[in-house]
Amino acid sequence: MKNEARIYKLMITAMASLIIAIWGIGGLLLAVNAKEKEQPAAEEIEKVVSGNGEFAIELYSKLSESDSNNNLFFSPYSISTALAMTFGGARGETERQMAEVLHFTLEQKKLHTVFGYLEKQLNEGGKKGIYELSVANALWGQKGEPFLKGFLELVENFYGGGLTQLDFSTLQTAEDARNIINAWIEKKTKEKIKELIAKKQVDGAILVLTNAIYFKGKWAIEFDKKDTKDAPFHITATKETNVPMMHLKENFKYAEDEGLEILELGYKGEDLSMVLLLPREIGWISELEKRLSAENLEKWFGNLKKREVEVYLPKFKITWGTFDLKEILKAMGMPIAFSPIADFSRMTKSNLFISLVLHKAFVEVNEEGTEAAAATAVVMLKSAMPKPVPIFRADHPFIFIIKENSTGSILFMGKVCDPSKK
Repeated sequence: MKNEARIYKLMITAMASLIIAIWGIGGLLLAVNAKEKEQPAAEEIEKVVSGNGEFAIELYSKLSESDSNNNLFFSPYSISTALAMTFGGARGETERQMAEVLHFTLEQKKLHTVFGYLEKQLNEGGKKGIYELSVANALWGQKGEPFLKGFLELVENFYGGGLTQLDFSTLQTAEDARNIINAWIEKKTKEKIKELIAKKQVDGAILVLTNAIYFKGKWAIEFDKKDTKDAPFHITATKETNVPMMHLKENFKYAEDEGLEILELGYKGEDLSMVLLLPREIGWISELEKRLSAENLEKWFGNLKKREVEVYLPKFKITWGTFDLKEILKAMGMPIAFSPIADFSRMTKSNLFISLVLHKAFVEVNEEGTEAAAATAVVMLKSAMPKPVPIFRADHPFIFIIKENSTGSILFMGKVCDPSKK
């Protein structure tokens, strides 16, 4: 009974590990269409996938801390992609803070090239017909706003996100715009994500950047419905509830680590899988979360070996959100992007800042497989406060240079330590 009770803990860890599985889709599909003429270098792809993974784990930690006793499900890939598009318009300290939090280590063009490559692989994998997988992006801009050509081309070329001009300037037109955006998200997620943006959340917006991801796959080895029985799920050591528990005895990739069991369940086509991280004891989920890191995940995944395993896995369905990530992202280290002094001057000459980062996700796991969807919207407003005029006060020693501008040649160079001396 004790062993079964430990296994029942799969429901909670399934949520966390499915996050990792969805994030890892990019890495699992990198081999697809490797013969494409234009693709980023392998080390660049590895840096972006690794950075996205670091962000996924850190964001999971923050979200879990904010509500540790409830179910959690989100798509770090969707969030990273929506913010990567936004990052394409950032400069200066805004750009630096976003890069640090999101673990973007490549320069802008290379970063977006990799994101575009990963998205292409995901969408092409979904066209095989073995499973459904699609990623879509879009820009929704205020009519008449002079968005910069370079930014629009960046999002179009690397993310497939064209600009649709809407009017957010009045209550009625903003409501119409909200309905249009929500309808697009609902369509792209097969009606699983509805009403991502609530009323008044885009009133006065200048730009809304959206990402939607949808996945539906069948298990490579399906559970038999007749083997699903109600059984206790131990929420804590003293609290339990009865849930439909699926059961299967087959060969799967499995590993053990200190206080932990790891199981990988593959989907048909072998491109995707769900990895489950199960604490050996009831109530140890918080200890597992403390150990969750990119380094440990790499070790655990590397230890997986195929063997016969008896699996008990609860059926579950979670709709998580809509959640505004603004405060969490600010606390993680990018507050300037949400402030009136944000610098998104690669987007437009207007002074924009991020108002909201909305996210909503859905997942259902049953005997046949898994269906999951998520959407992210980054809402940007115009700052009412102009950027402060920089003050250059040369009241202490400085260096000066006289150069020829067409070539940049330095003709003269000096230092002023005491301007009163001649």
